[in-house]
Amino acid sequence: MKFILALAVSAMLFSCNSKSGNTQAPQAQGEVAPVGSIVYIQMDSLIAGYDMANDLRTELEAKVADIQGDLNKKQRAFESDANEFQTKVQKGLLTQSQAELQNRQLNERLQALQNEGQIKQNEIAEEQAVLLNKVFDAVQTYLTEYNKTHNYALILTTSAASSTVIVGNPSLDITNDVLIGLNEEYAKNKKSGK
Repeated sequence: MKFILALAVSAMLFSCNSKSGNTQAPQAQGEVAPVGSIVYIQMDSLIAGYDMANDLRTELEAKVADIQGDLNKKQRAFESDANEFQTKVQKGLLTQSQAELQNRQLNERLQALQNEGQIKQNEIAEEQAVLLNKVFDAVQTYLTEYNKTHNYALILTTSAASSTVIVGNPSLDITNDVLIGLNEEYAKNKKSGK
């Protein structure tokens, strides 16, 4: 009976670290597509390099590790008590009514432990969704401001999971330019306590 909470955060923790299926070289720093272009961002690369996403991912991983450690500790205590109960039953050290009572208590503890694991898994999944929304909201907000000065006709996204752009001219890949700006803005906001 292992509680695997890491599965609840796998989408954010691991898929964001994978490389995009797009094999074009990213745009060189300082090189920006012309006004009116249709450009694209490699979202996997952007999220993997975005300091805010990495900080939030690290926080969530630490929280999952704490929860997993706590649940494992409770599980080991339960297993120890269950083994002790089994030994007492086999040696005939309990009356039938004592055995029934302890068996019922152990089953209630097991159910409570399973319920706690499910509740914690749901909490982590909910927190993961909130953190993901924070990251994508920050990216969306930044891109809205970014495009006011760059005047692109359209900004598309591509990722390993969903390739809107199958083949694109590397000069239209604005991932690095956006990533630099996002990280600069995040560092400034982090410094000012926002």
